[in-house]
Amino acid sequence: MRLRDLGEWELLRRLSVYAPPGQFADDAALLSEQDGRQLVVNTDVLVEDVHFSDAIIGPLDLGWRAAAANLSDLAAMGCTSVAGITVGLVAPGDTPWSWVEGVYEGFSEALKRYGGTLLGGDCSSGSQRLLSITALGHLSPGCAIRRGDGRPGDWLVSSGPHGLSRLGLALLLNELPQADVEAVSPQLREQAIRAHRRPQPRLDVVEALHQSRPAGQPWRVGGTDSSDGLAAAAQAIAAASGCSAALERRKLPMEPGLAQLEQGEAWCLGGGEDFELVLALEPVWAQALIASQPGLRQIGCLQPGAAGQLTWQDSGESLGTASGGFTHFQ
Repeated sequence: MRLRDLGEWELLRRLSVYAPPGQFADDAALLSEQDGRQLVVNTDVLVEDVHFSDAIIGPLDLGWRAAAANLSDLAAMGCTSVAGITVGLVAPGDTPWSWVEGVYEGFSEALKRYGGTLLGGDCSSGSQRLLSITALGHLSPGCAIRRGDGRPGDWLVSSGPHGLSRLGLALLLNELPQADVEAVSPQLREQAIRAHRRPQPRLDVVEALHQSRPAGQPWRVGGTDSSDGLAAAAQAIAAASGCSAALERRKLPMEPGLAQLEQGEAWCLGGGEDFELVLALEPVWAQALIASQPGLRQIGCLQPGAAGQLTWQDSGESLGTASGGFTHFQ
């Protein structure tokens, strides 16, 4: 049995037996501190030719993107502040200093924007460039966002459009047929490439969650980020919450220009790396949140049924297993 046979999710399930029950169930780990606050800790690894390539992203944007991907996991847990990041750098000895300098400038730009500092890390030589980042942040006591906190009847809310990052990657790799390239407006092209190179962790949505919380409403928010795809995020929430999830096709969070492309719906559902939040909320809270922030919308709901089952709400047709979201080792 090799990793490609197991797949990412089965690998994580097997590794989870070495940790306390439920420790691997969310986007990051929660640690209780003496002052009552909770520390959120997350680690992500970016590997050359798997997660990045000089052909599509420069070092400055790579540093930003690497930091933002980790900060997105903090937002997905409900963080209200960022403490900082540590960075493990692996690179061959002939790597130009200018590349390393650009990457760290990108880290710095992201941290100046979202808070926190560069806390340290480690460096090593290796045959392939690799960035291993650990991000740390804080959340208010009792206000974590957990994948398993959804309930039947909750609205599923998306914090923004999906599929743009995948469109940006396709444009950078020249994957699109000429007819589709011509159908993409200059504005959409710029928006898509920026979404791929400069994703925005949605810490602002966490703040809006607190501000829109109805009076007397207990804190219960199911959620995750959509780094592996919109459908994968909805399925993960449903599976952890013991529910099924139904999405509304007419409400998919997709830019109109993307919807015109043949691949548009598939990239919206499974393109990945959009780094938006997908949340499960009681309808009254969901309505208040959507009203408070532009770009948020209901995309479906959680329902009683087989844990993790994903269907179209109008037809009941199955979406399969997360509609082709990103997975490792394949």
